[in-house]
Amino acid sequence: MDDSTVLHRIDVLSREELELEESHANEPLSAERLQRLHAIEVELDQCWDLLRQRRARRSAGQDPDDASVRPDTVVEGYLQ
Repeated sequence: MDDSTVLHRIDVLSREELELEESHANEPLSAERLQRLHAIEVELDQCWDLLRQRRARRSAGQDPDDASVRPDTVVEGYLQ
């Protein structure tokens, strides 16, 4: 997956996240929508992590294609 594909996925997920949040601004989300929102947040974290890995590898003269998606247990443990 190249940088533009990762950025496109981030854009798609961000739009879906915003739509979920805005469409229910005055009412609580259903359990199903909360679950989807959480899944989006995790996948966004994974995408941003992958993009950072790719950029770091490129800066270090390494192959960015050797970067890989880290499990949610890893990216969700990062301090923000």
